[in-house]
Amino acid sequence: MSAPTLEQFAHAAHGVPMPVNTHVHLPPNFSAFGTAAEAVELAAVQGVAVLGASNYYDFSVYADLAERCAERGVYPLFGLEAFCYLPELRDAGVLVNDPGNPGKMYLCGKGLAHLDPMPAAAVERLGVVREVDGARIAAQVERLAQLFADAGLPVWVAVADVVAAVAERAGVPARTVHLQERHVAQAFAEALAAAVGQAGLGEAVERLTGVWPTQLDPVSVQNHLRSTLLKAGRPAYVPEADTVTFDMVCALVRDLGGFPCYPVLADGASPVCGFESSVADLAAWLVANDVPAAELIPNRNAPQVLVDYVEGLRGAGLVVMAGTEHNTLDMVGVEPVCADGSPLPERVRAVVWEGACVAAAHAHAVGRGLPGFEADTDPDRISSWAARGARLIAERATVRAEQGDSR
Repeated sequence: MSAPTLEQFAHAAHGVPMPVNTHVHLPPNFSAFGTAAEAVELAAVQGVAVLGASNYYDFSVYADLAERCAERGVYPLFGLEAFCYLPELRDAGVLVNDPGNPGKMYLCGKGLAHLDPMPAAAVERLGVVREVDGARIAAQVERLAQLFADAGLPVWVAVADVVAAVAERAGVPARTVHLQERHVAQAFAEALAAAVGQAGLGEAVERLTGVWPTQLDPVSVQNHLRSTLLKAGRPAYVPEADTVTFDMVCALVRDLGGFPCYPVLADGASPVCGFESSVADLAAWLVANDVPAAELIPNRNAPQVLVDYVEGLRGAGLVVMAGTEHNTLDMVGVEPVCADGSPLPERVRAVVWEGACVAAAHAHAVGRGLPGFEADTDPDRISSWAARGARLIAERATVRAEQGDSR
């Protein structure tokens, strides 16, 4: 895509949709991007007007994201992602938005505005989330190490080793690293390849997992280890604790000045998770539980599925956004597209642009000590907040148009 023109940005200020991405992960989260600068540069070159990060558990990289966005005329949004357990859904065997773990819900926060300094209540809640998740990852590392030892494979990886490697790759302090399963699988895959060599890798993986990997490139081996050893029901799986509740994550998001947002998997799972199988029921649950927004990752979804979810969610009075995750090593485009590679349907494009604008306006207001989007009880609040946000985004993006994207 060529760089947007000043005329396009002028139209954007009046609500004409532009490409937006409200959900990427940046290092030191597991990410396709090497740095925040790389993500912003790709967004600018590909004509994406808004780039929102949804990192797990540490937000230090957001200062760099803000600086890089200011340089390139991209509007930054700051968010978070966390997971929580809903015991009643787990006990009923209901899959929410994790196709392998009943009762496990991924939940996001959008429009965060109180990150530096972080309110004391947020520090406390975030500390609990970090501690619980860190303990689980450490237990998984120990189980994996024991499985490798039992298989007679000369590999030993410790949590500190994984943290150090992630910090070095991302160029960040180790204290900002909070490990994910993908980090762990990558570390063990790399250590195994170094120990047995490429020639012995397939046999070693089969000895460990009972299945010969379909491919022996680093990413395939990493994904194979994760799916056969770390996921629910596998030998190194450690369940998440009930300590991190839905209410806790929602409170953390609001402590940080944002609003909760439910990430929809839809037909990214087959079959669709039961919690999401009825768009009307999903929307009703979100409204009843004070979650004012939902987010799609269109790269997972068929065009008509996107239309159906967007119409149902927006029709229920929810803000709807869209992102790409970029939480694997696969470098896809920064502008969200459908699973078949086709552009977003026109209605979907318009609604997710509107959602990004609402998040921008909300963060701008709350950052200045004013009431945010959730405090507005006007039935037409989405449209009015979107209009405010569109103007903010257009003002920022004019910088890029004036540069002519000459870099």
